[in-house]
Amino acid sequence: MRAALTIAGSDSSAGAGIQADLKTFAALGVYGTSAITAVTSQNTSGVSDVFVLPPEVVRHQIQAVATDLALSAVKTGMLATPDIVLTVAEAIARLALPNLVVDPVLAAASGARRTLLSPEAVSTLKTRLAPLAFVITPNVAEAEVLSNVAVTSLKSAREAAKRIFDLGPRAVIVKGGHMDDARAIDVLFDGHAFIELSAPRFSRGPLHGTGCTFASAIAAGLALGDDLVAAAERAKRYVTGAIEHATPTDAGGHVLNHFWLY
Repeated sequence: MRAALTIAGSDSSAGAGIQADLKTFAALGVYGTSAITAVTSQNTSGVSDVFVLPPEVVRHQIQAVATDLALSAVKTGMLATPDIVLTVAEAIARLALPNLVVDPVLAAASGARRTLLSPEAVSTLKTRLAPLAFVITPNVAEAEVLSNVAVTSLKSAREAAKRIFDLGPRAVIVKGGHMDDARAIDVLFDGHAFIELSAPRFSRGPLHGTGCTFASAIAAGLALGDDLVAAAERAKRYVTGAIEHATPTDAGGHVLNHFWLY
């Protein structure tokens, strides 16, 4: 069985973060491993507390996994601080870990928004981690921060993707889930062409964990041998189904059904 590593924060509600990543890997037939960067107290209403782990603890987790298992893909999520971003980038480069999917988690997307990546860390992500990425998967708000482009349409999403591509990744996917189009359209740019990934938009109210799940599903596809377009299309179908089968919570948000395929 192929193995993948997620480097991200823990979500106590298990709808996003490490827990969502591991569920996604399992659902798609990949053995999931993890390196936790932070412990958050959160649910579908938002993040109420964050405890960031020391960078050396993050490094030790990555080292422990990578020296024992043959990893076929890596996904990063919440990295919190410049030191952790730098530590992760250095470990990935030193260990030559393949198929890096960077989900540039800047804030909690559902409920009460809370910053999950310091402003100083954004610069480190752009200069040190982005050039190592096979693909970066920002949502609209994240794409705006990384590109300095206001993303309000497919045209501006393409421009943002081009500017993020200039940071050095092999490809960029600007996710359209937070735009107001009738369909949820993601824009993939590989430096040569734009590809649109389109799916129905379901009216489910606030959703928790879609970005983590999408990036993890891409990593799972790459681990299984898909090329990027096939992995992205697989991920789009998987997340769309997980949204369609999402479960409401008492707080009013929805958590994805990561095992809807079964």
